[in-house]
Amino acid sequence: MSDIPISLTPPPEGYADWLADLKFRIHTAQQRATLAVNRELVALYWQIGRDVLARQAELGWGAKVIERLAHDLRAAFPEMKGFSRANLMYMRAFAEAWPDAEIVQQIVGQLPWGHNLVLLTRLKDPQRRVAYAQSALAHGWSRNVLNIHIETRLLERSGKALTNFEGSLPKPQSDLARESLKDPYRFDFLGLSLEAGEREIENALVKHVTEFLLELGAGFAFVGRQVLLDVGGDEFFIDLLFYHLKLRCYVVIELKGGKFKPEHLGQLGFYLTAVDAQMKHPQDGPTIGLLLCKSKNKVVAEYALRDNSQPIGVAEYQLVESLPPELQTSLPSIEQIERELTGSGATGETDSP
Repeated sequence: MSDIPISLTPPPEGYADWLADLKFRIHTAQQRATLAVNRELVALYWQIGRDVLARQAELGWGAKVIERLAHDLRAAFPEMKGFSRANLMYMRAFAEAWPDAEIVQQIVGQLPWGHNLVLLTRLKDPQRRVAYAQSALAHGWSRNVLNIHIETRLLERSGKALTNFEGSLPKPQSDLARESLKDPYRFDFLGLSLEAGEREIENALVKHVTEFLLELGAGFAFVGRQVLLDVGGDEFFIDLLFYHLKLRCYVVIELKGGKFKPEHLGQLGFYLTAVDAQMKHPQDGPTIGLLLCKSKNKVVAEYALRDNSQPIGVAEYQLVESLPPELQTSLPSIEQIERELTGSGATGETDSP
């Protein structure tokens, strides 16, 4: 028998590929098992909440029954988390918010419990809850990212930029491109004053590029800032250049520190032409332009875009803005929820990466 350690023995031909495939299958099975456990847990919580609602309505049980139930369930299942009075109250609210079992099974039941607490406490409108739940599923948002997008009203702003995409891009690319832009863009994370200039904003955006990409939305990849374009020996510089992975095209972003002016589109259009000529791959879609300005006259922007054949969007940016009124409620914060549930040793949550 050989005394050579197994780690020093060369593997047989094809072993490395087989091992990599096995690792992938094991990891996939682990993920499926975790998701299955989560679906069962959320379904159980919904059933408990539904039962509490029914008994309170039909039998006249008061609120104290939840405290008694919490005590009895923890005594019966000491190894299980999630049976605190606070979490049982959330189960009741969860079942009240989602009376339709089909929605629970197909949408919110696919999300971790912590995500559902965010939807439950941050949003009152059922349609908005469904929209954010669907987006969280589609894009794999973590609980914190979901919370940020709700606070910044991401879905309410998506597709709101003024564009000419319908006439300058083929379908379905025009629809996807329109939904990829929003208005306004919020740059609260920059910590700049309202008087900040274009270069100051640009520098801060690059410094906080992770947060900027989060605000731009799914699909954007950062290429560079002040990207050089050599056109006939003259040098020009693009403020910010991105590539959109879903649209398969470059996105040129120009910052303007003041109000929108029609002549801004001429400069942006020139950049689009140069990028298409010098950087665009034959299989890429037409380069898209996004003009970000401090303010705009909507009618003036519409007129300026109307006869422009290049795909361009115009949107405003906001450096500082307080939370919208509907978020300034007495609902508990996520941190308060965590403290309350963690204090009782019960979150009942498996968070997504």
